[in-house]
Amino acid sequence: MPKFTLPSSGESRAFSALSSADSLQDALAAHFEPASKTLIASSKMTPHHVEKRWQTLNQPEAQAQLWDDQTQRNLAHYSKNIEYFIGTVKVPVGIAGPLRVNGLHANDDFLIPLATTEAALVASYHRGCKLITAAGGTSVMLLNEGVTRTPVFAFDDLAQAGQFIAWVTTQYEHFKQLAQATTAHGQLHDINVTMEGNHVYLVFDYLTGDACGQNMVTIATNAVFEFIVRHSPIEPRHAFLDGNLSGDKKANSHVLRHVRGKKVTAEVHLSAELIKKYLHTTPETMVKFAEMTTIGGVLSGSVGINAHYANALTAFSIACGQDPACVAESAVGITRMELNSQGGLYACVTLPNLMVGTVGGGTSLPSQNACLALLGLTGSGNARALAEVVAGLCLAGELSIAGAFSAGHFSRAHHKLAR
Repeated sequence: MPKFTLPSSGESRAFSALSSADSLQDALAAHFEPASKTLIASSKMTPHHVEKRWQTLNQPEAQAQLWDDQTQRNLAHYSKNIEYFIGTVKVPVGIAGPLRVNGLHANDDFLIPLATTEAALVASYHRGCKLITAAGGTSVMLLNEGVTRTPVFAFDDLAQAGQFIAWVTTQYEHFKQLAQATTAHGQLHDINVTMEGNHVYLVFDYLTGDACGQNMVTIATNAVFEFIVRHSPIEPRHAFLDGNLSGDKKANSHVLRHVRGKKVTAEVHLSAELIKKYLHTTPETMVKFAEMTTIGGVLSGSVGINAHYANALTAFSIACGQDPACVAESAVGITRMELNSQGGLYACVTLPNLMVGTVGGGTSLPSQNACLALLGLTGSGNARALAEVVAGLCLAGELSIAGAFSAGHFSRAHHKLAR
């Protein structure tokens, strides 16, 4: 007899609320009557179109919060960033630091704006920043950079796929010209080929200057993709602009040894005295915590090992006009802690997937540009420095949270600040 497994208790409660097959059928049935609420068809951003959307919503209190005077004055700034616009959301912004960064591109004491609704978060990063600065700062190196887009092509068999690859490898210079014609700042750096049976993935690798660059590489790759579809001597059965090999907006292990966005590593040496003063624990306890939580990460199938890069990256992204969805990939990385030769703590982070920029995207919006200005990293020429600062920020957060757990203060801090 096959074993029948009942749903979990939560799922059981959900089903028990529907006492009969008829009620379940009624609850889940499709409904085809016209929608009770509809938006105007146009997604244009003018005061008239915004007001028409609010007439549909008919929520004057919400309108007063989201469509306030300042938002109305800044309306033109948002025209290239959103559709069906109705207003802006205000997220609290705190400041952490100073964080001393001794990098290849960033060399200064930085005060870092973080936008969040999570109590204790800014306080934690602030503590970590002060600790690093007291130790002379974090040494940071940008190691590599590049953004990928990965079109995929399907053929009848291996022979056709092989013939296609043989042709593609002769076309690099022409592909590069097509891609370069779409952008003033992006550069096609390399094309790699991955073959899986009769499927061929082309990995287009770009340098994107000071932009995060995801739209840039999509447009450039599409120009090449359309040429391939029209001119390939072997006609593919199916072809798609992206075959999900790039790791775009998802955690993936490939970047741990490679790069997507900017690959940065940061380190710091902390004396036992500084750890006692700022974190109220010892280097030995923090190393043991790091060892045991690394095993926990392995047991849970974690991609990379870190405590909470996502906290820093999300708060920083919202404040400084980055794409918060990229946190899914940017938060992949490795934190390591060990005793150094002086009996203190050596700590480092490596983030191979930082998707950050100082031009394009949301970086020119009024509030976000103001936050970048607080860092002194607006506009062209600053993206590499920004990546090094973000890596240092993540290191500060790792030290602070590891110290809180090691000292037994993690729950106490949240109880004090979050209630």
